[in-house]
Amino acid sequence: MAYDLDTLPLEELLVPVADATAALARLDERLARSPIREGMIQRLHMHDAVASMWLEGELIHLEDLVLHDALMDSRTPSHALTVGHAVVRLRRQIMGRAPGWALSPAGIQQLLGRNFHVEAPTIEEGAEPENNEEADSLFNDVDALLARTDALLKGAVKSTPASNSRTTPAEMDSLLYDEDWDEQERLQEWQEGFARTSSLPVLLRAALMHDAWFSAEVVQRSAWIGRIFTASYLRQSGIAAGHLPAISLGLRTKRPDERRSTNRLTRLKTFLSAMVETADAGMKEHDRLMLAREQMQLKLKGRRSNSRLPQLIDMMMRNPLVSSQMVEKELAVTQQGALKLIADLNLREITGRGRFRAWGIL
Repeated sequence: MAYDLDTLPLEELLVPVADATAALARLDERLARSPIREGMIQRLHMHDAVASMWLEGELIHLEDLVLHDALMDSRTPSHALTVGHAVVRLRRQIMGRAPGWALSPAGIQQLLGRNFHVEAPTIEEGAEPENNEEADSLFNDVDALLARTDALLKGAVKSTPASNSRTTPAEMDSLLYDEDWDEQERLQEWQEGFARTSSLPVLLRAALMHDAWFSAEVVQRSAWIGRIFTASYLRQSGIAAGHLPAISLGLRTKRPDERRSTNRLTRLKTFLSAMVETADAGMKEHDRLMLAREQMQLKLKGRRSNSRLPQLIDMMMRNPLVSSQMVEKELAVTQQGALKLIADLNLREITGRGRFRAWGIL
């Protein structure tokens, strides 16, 4: 069923839209000028993944996710931790491509991991192309091939004779997917509905995009990817040109009866309020890291000019976690030298182990 766009109470949404727009724009401007932008973006990926799993009813710890990402698990990773890491990987993949890639036909197909055929991109006609958008188009066929290969390896689709290029669900899919659930049709309706909102403000379009995704239940599994698509649109629109908003982080602060209300206006206002919370959380995290950086730089007083400590501080700002091996390799020091530098900064050890340890300022 098509998403209703004809009865929007615009007068009640204008102020929340303006507040959310201003908050996200302030955060993006702060990050654009920040000396720790790279580290902030990596930490936002982690925080968003943890919050996304919380919204899905799963609990994972930030430290466990950081360790899993660094292949330093302290225990066997749970299914929820694996899914949380998938969120981090997708966010990194999107940040590594042109802003318009994620919502292009090839981008949607690859991110969903399905063999969908999308009729038209959701990028608005007449939009100014990014400088590297043409280069990205060269990889569209490769993206489609990778998406199909990934699906085949997972058993999501099976090959059919060359005379028929369409794919059919694998036999095992009946245990995971409802055969009457037409994801491709729902995805097409979602895209068409989004295209009809082209005259609306960016944040209102994002709110409608998010609400339509979960209202229509576009995909049966991994519904959390709808939040990533919404964040991708905010990046593509220029409101958050320098980062991928951690939408889940803001939504986590809202009550379930607000997020899942039967009243659409309540849901839309909740989303817009959550965007303000998202931006505020990003600002606080940035201030916390800047304070930690200043405190560590105080330890540089009296150091020799050839000390490796400034390089270690920069390394800690870029990475949520470092190991002694990483310090040895990047700073070209011995293991004892790496451990001494780490001790000089009084960093937080997060593994709780005697060997194969890692430190961070999470």
